[in-house]
Amino acid sequence: MVEAIARVRHIRVTPQKARRVVDMIRGRQATEALAILKFAPQGASDPVYKLVASAMANARVKADATNTYLDEQDLFVARAFVDEGTTLKRFQPRAQGRAFRINKRTSHITVVVATPEDSAAAGTARGGKKASK
Repeated sequence: MVEAIARVRHIRVTPQKARRVVDMIRGRQATEALAILKFAPQGASDPVYKLVASAMANARVKADATNTYLDEQDLFVARAFVDEGTTLKRFQPRAQGRAFRINKRTSHITVVVATPEDSAAAGTARGGKKASK
């Protein structure tokens, strides 16, 4: 019954590289996702690790505020996505007075953790059965 969101904006990781890391943890149990991110060699795994830990802490606070029991083993990564942030444009001097542009891209990363009851309730609310033709 608990769903918590954590976001980080303008992180200096390209969205393409961040999506590779986020794809590894989507749909997994939150504690398992932390273990995967801890040993992942990608540079984007550190900010995503902190983000998943923050989402778990947000879920804990939200459960305490509503006097709901929360077992952290029940949390899973319900949604995780990466959006493109602002691009810092820099110039590199080249031969014969030319200049090449360098794009330093940023990302907005969002992670949503939830307990399994949320996904089951959402599935039935949307009409779990397909209409036959």
